[in-house]
Amino acid sequence: MLKLSSPKTIKYIMEKYGFKFSKSLGQNFLIDERVIEEIMEGAEIGPEDYVLEVGPGIGVMTQAMAERAKKVVSVEIDSSLLPVLDETLAPHDNIVIIHDDILKVDLRALIDREFDGQKPKVVANLPYYVTTPIIMMFLEEGIPVTDIVVMVQKEVADRIVSEPDSKIYGALSVAVQFYAAPKVIVKAPKGLFMPQPKVDSVVVRMKLRETPKVDVKDRKLFFRVVKAAFGMRRKTLLNALSAGLNVSKEMVTEVMEGCGIDPKRRGETLSIEEFGQLADAFEGEMNA
Repeated sequence: MLKLSSPKTIKYIMEKYGFKFSKSLGQNFLIDERVIEEIMEGAEIGPEDYVLEVGPGIGVMTQAMAERAKKVVSVEIDSSLLPVLDETLAPHDNIVIIHDDILKVDLRALIDREFDGQKPKVVANLPYYVTTPIIMMFLEEGIPVTDIVVMVQKEVADRIVSEPDSKIYGALSVAVQFYAAPKVIVKAPKGLFMPQPKVDSVVVRMKLRETPKVDVKDRKLFFRVVKAAFGMRRKTLLNALSAGLNVSKEMVTEVMEGCGIDPKRRGETLSIEEFGQLADAFEGEMNA
């Protein structure tokens, strides 16, 4: 069996299949066995698990998951990698490769068809340019999965797990934590990839909540309030919410004081629960 994390193997594959790394697809292959092992342990992949992988590359993590999971389905957008995967993953009979764009494929139908109606774990080494759209697609659209385990740019990981009163706490932090409980699994410095990217990566596991962290009357309004609060970070909530929601400062003051929240605070100081309070209070005022 080929050792897929070996630079020597990657060079062999590139020569044999005429493969070239695509900058536009953000292809960077992991070449460190220790990190792969820590991802497997952090994702807690076991013999009863189904796994949906986004972007298998040459199959480095796919191979490791197939050795542990019941079934792995990998969605790969790059057609030039399909013959490569046919060779590298040939020893495993519990892998299905689907040539498609994860942002366009009918995920509910795929999951229903490939996983016997069971919820899979999502595992992915995501290209930086589509990291947030892919994560938010799974969360916002309620795709039936139990966990999302992703390799992302360190800066994005820091934002995902950040808490209130942090300079990097923002709309992404609130959005992810509304739907899931995130934690860092392992750090992956840029030197552990081929080709080497410009920044370090971090693997984050997001365990989806059975119900969102806060129960709000209007989810769209909740996220409008969150985006408005962080849209003008240097402004007080009074000014940011008034401008972002297109409502009077008098209404904002009344709503915030009614919730016991000082209008002079800034968005990065609010907990998700406080954002929920505000959204429900605005819902009552706007529909009055």
